[in-house]
Amino acid sequence: MSAAASDLAPSVVTDIRPGARTPLREHVAVSIRRFLRDLDGCDTCDLYEVALRELEIPLFQEVLRHCDGNQSRAAQLLGIHRATLRKKLREYGLAQS
Repeated sequence: MSAAASDLAPSVVTDIRPGARTPLREHVAVSIRRFLRDLDGCDTCDLYEVALRELEIPLFQEVLRHCDGNQSRAAQLLGIHRATLRKKLREYGLAQS
């Protein structure tokens, strides 16, 4: 007997704004359903990479904006090493010149 994914997922705070109602994962799920629908029967073999890229780019942009461009603070907030953040920023063309 298998449990639903929502039963297995840990309870996490996804939006700390007062009055926030919709968890981030629900917004992501809606976007993924829309993307799959828009494939219109075409297959893709790299959905995981596409989804990560589409999530990571705005995540990094917004966290950096929140941290006033301070990569050390952004990495700490994200829970990743600063070198990992810098590598990802270069990979996505988001590195500051």
